[in-house]
Amino acid sequence: MRPMLVRDFMTTEVTALQETDTLLDARMVFLRSSFRHLPVLHGRQVVGVVTEHDVRQYGPSLLGGVSPEEYNRLLETTPVTRAMTREPVTVRPDQPVYEAANLLYTRRFGCLPVVENGELVGIVSTTDMLRLLVHMIRDQGLVSESTSASA
Repeated sequence: MRPMLVRDFMTTEVTALQETDTLLDARMVFLRSSFRHLPVLHGRQVVGVVTEHDVRQYGPSLLGGVSPEEYNRLLETTPVTRAMTREPVTVRPDQPVYEAANLLYTRRFGCLPVVENGELVGIVSTTDMLRLLVHMIRDQGLVSESTSASA
């Protein structure tokens, strides 16, 4: 039996930002999607990861007395590179999925960009790992029939 690889479980349709994008661009992606993490690219090369939490934490607070106009101006003029994690840990598509899951768990990461030949080819997240866990539990017969019908 061949080991399960990152490529078998990664998400290949990746929404990413360019390093020239702003916090407003990131905020809009987060508002319009269910994403919580976005790779930040220089061309196709991963230079960072920004999270929904990073954008909230780095951006101004409307509760702090900032007007909506000033809030939008600050988000429009602040590059995403100011809030992102630089040089994120990445994995390769041919790595065992166990290694990715272990990194997510032990380092408490929400996602790992998947890079091949220096370019972003996918992303693996805690949600991907939970999907794998659900399939493994179901496939091993460790769940009752009535419960597995809803999975």
